[in-house]
Amino acid sequence: MEMHRHELTFRATAETDILDITSQIAELVGRSGVTEGQVLVFTPGSTAGVTTLEFEPGAVADLKRAFEQLAPAGGQYQHNLRWGDGNGYSHVRAALLGPSLTVPVAGGRLVLGTWQQIILCDFDNKPNRERRVVVRVMGR
Repeated sequence: MEMHRHELTFRATAETDILDITSQIAELVGRSGVTEGQVLVFTPGSTAGVTTLEFEPGAVADLKRAFEQLAPAGGQYQHNLRWGDGNGYSHVRAALLGPSLTVPVAGGRLVLGTWQQIILCDFDNKPNRERRVVVRVMGR
């Protein structure tokens, strides 16, 4: 079994960024030469997450609205009382989403549905933050 490790970086604003990272992940899979296996996509930190979504403006807006309903930015959070950084909501949102995603690889390509993209969600309230994504392509 081969394993290839890569790291990507993205710039984020303080506005609950939802970024389509599918093409970058697909490029790494293609460069790896792995034809059968899987790819792990992981974002270190406690204020971002990774999942899949049909990346179109309506679905992105719906997801943002759902996160605002589940963990409102202006809500009361014990984290904010302890640390005073105002990003308690971002930790809750990230915990609900999760930091990683595993996608099968077949025929040297990601196995995704027709309208399914890999997305990085940055929830933090710090502008111009650099967000890392660790990618492991494994297989043969």
